[in-house]
Amino acid sequence: MVDTHAHIFAEEFKGDLADVVLRAYNADIKKVLLPNIDVSSIIDLKSCVSQYPDLFIPMMGLHPTSVTKDWKHQIEIINNELNSNDYIAVGEIGIDLYWDSTLQAEQISVFEEQLKWSAEKNLPVSIHFRNATKEVINSIKRVGERSLRGVFHSFGGSRDELNNILELNNFMIGVNGVVTFKNSGMSDSLIHCPKDRLVMETDSPYLSPVPYRGKRNESSYLRFIVNKLSDIWQLEVDAVIDITNQNVNRMFGLKIES
Repeated sequence: MVDTHAHIFAEEFKGDLADVVLRAYNADIKKVLLPNIDVSSIIDLKSCVSQYPDLFIPMMGLHPTSVTKDWKHQIEIINNELNSNDYIAVGEIGIDLYWDSTLQAEQISVFEEQLKWSAEKNLPVSIHFRNATKEVINSIKRVGERSLRGVFHSFGGSRDELNNILELNNFMIGVNGVVTFKNSGMSDSLIHCPKDRLVMETDSPYLSPVPYRGKRNESSYLRFIVNKLSDIWQLEVDAVIDITNQNVNRMFGLKIES
């Protein structure tokens, strides 16, 4: 399996990173994709990858909730890092209007600038779109949807929201522990999702699946997500893994064998 979105470089893992990695290997996690957050997280991200280069693959981007009035300086640093090293995707980028919409205009500008990098470098994007599906889709269309591809990370929405995303032919959804929550309603949405448009993620250390809901998440818990997708799609677990691995390979240019 591949965890396509996890923040294992975060402070929450400083005390037992080696154990977290061992559990990931024991759970048959082949790769874990690490999206950057902001300027200050770059060092920890790169340190994590350097310790376990066979497991971790980094992305580079500026998260929408980290955007400030000084965003031009922020993305200059992020862009220099993206150009200086090997990254699999531009991320985590997007728009977040859940907590605060004060810097909505700045978030949109930063998002669209990073989308342009993605198009220029032919890299996928990892998109954060909390309370901002419409705005994110509008930005993608303004920049040029045909030149872009990526994952709408942490999908947890309705069938209508799913359909709006799927109209963007080069984009997939990322499904994490929310799918195991009793009242999430995601089963009703995902049963209509084409199987070639979905990848799995944990978003560690956040959004732990049942039975670990409320506790720190980690990549080894991906097995609970694949089990839930197996129930929804009425497929064997191995079939779900094979399908999602093919999707990962197609989106991120990997060669993961099931």
